[in-house]
Amino acid sequence: MTDQPPMRTYADSAGTSGIEAYAVGPDHIDIAFRSGGTYRYSLDSVGEERLATMIELAEAGSGLNTYINQHVREDYEARLS
Repeated sequence: MTDQPPMRTYADSAGTSGIEAYAVGPDHIDIAFRSGGTYRYSLDSVGEERLATMIELAEAGSGLNTYINQHVREDYEARLS
């Protein structure tokens, strides 16, 4: 888990998201929340379909925080910070 890709600022098109930044790796997405903490959601922890959806939402800059709260909230692989 030491191999962290560089974080990208989450666009937050609505201006209300709890997500600050994200980074996409080969089999995971790392998400930094405004309230603190960076969490890794991986292929193993959320599955292929949910991981793909999370990456799509992150890149679109909209809907990721809601998706996490509704579908994968506690399914992270690890807390990175």
